[in-house]
Amino acid sequence: HRLVQGEAMKQSEIMKKKTRFPALILFLCGFLAGNLIPNILWKIKWQQKTLASIYFLSIFAAGNISGTEYLKELEKRLPLRDYYSYTTYYRLFIPEMYPEYKKAVYIDSDTICLKDIADLYNIEIGENLIAGTPDGVIQAIDVFQDYVERVVGVSDYNKYFNAGIIVMNLEELRKYRFEEKFIYMLERVKFEVAQDQDYMNRLCKGRVKLLDFSWNRMPIMGKQTGDINIIHYNLGAKPWYFDDVLYQEYFWKYAEKTDFYNEIKEIGEKYTEADKEKDDANSAKLIELAQIETDCVGDDRINRR
Repeated sequence: HRLVQGEAMKQSEIMKKKTRFPALILFLCGFLAGNLIPNILWKIKWQQKTLASIYFLSIFAAGNISGTEYLKELEKRLPLRDYYSYTTYYRLFIPEMYPEYKKAVYIDSDTICLKDIADLYNIEIGENLIAGTPDGVIQAIDVFQDYVERVVGVSDYNKYFNAGIIVMNLEELRKYRFEEKFIYMLERVKFEVAQDQDYMNRLCKGRVKLLDFSWNRMPIMGKQTGDINIIHYNLGAKPWYFDDVLYQEYFWKYAEKTDFYNEIKEIGEKYTEADKEKDDANSAKLIELAQIETDCVGDDRINRR
């Protein structure tokens, strides 16, 4: 429900901009669209314009890739932690789900788009598999820098991208047999710190085009100067929970334009001090987990460099 609200708000802001190409906007769901409250579906669908089509896609109902039962079995093997759900992995199946498309833009729901997404889509990425921005959290915390280099295997933490906003070269990902390789790795390597993002960085390393921080500006970590094209309220920087989040004015500007404004306000009002303590504890555990996994791997970086 919260995912749908966030996506609906984002579609509202995108639709008000003049895109330069027809857009196919998909909601990747772990459920059938029929399970959503009809009123919610209607509120989202009414924003559909001439140059954009909105669809709700259940991963488990996508018959053009692996069978339903197979995906349900696969779901049981996907590593999770605290507030994450299986939906975080769904972006990994996009290339095979849409063999008719050569390129796609994936954007998380906790974002605000301030610039035409066509500009992001039209960035030339050559034969790279992915285009993404260096992860601001990794840039800010030493433990994570060691983790992505020693455990994930990225040669330089500055090359580790955040998977919340990416341009996907679907054609090259299919040639690379990305989905097949991900499933193979899933049986042998378990990433539990950044999960799907770690798998993507491991599989795509060496074929990633790094984008400017303007395409993935985070309120609490990463670069804080220069242009802002997309704001990513990553991790605990949620303006619907807190009143002091950087760039929160952009979130509420667009939230007020949707039919979900009152519901979003209610979500914030129900967020208690106990909830905050739980989130803080989860963040501390994440750093502890990254340290434990890093300590279990030798360090040969001085030789590689």
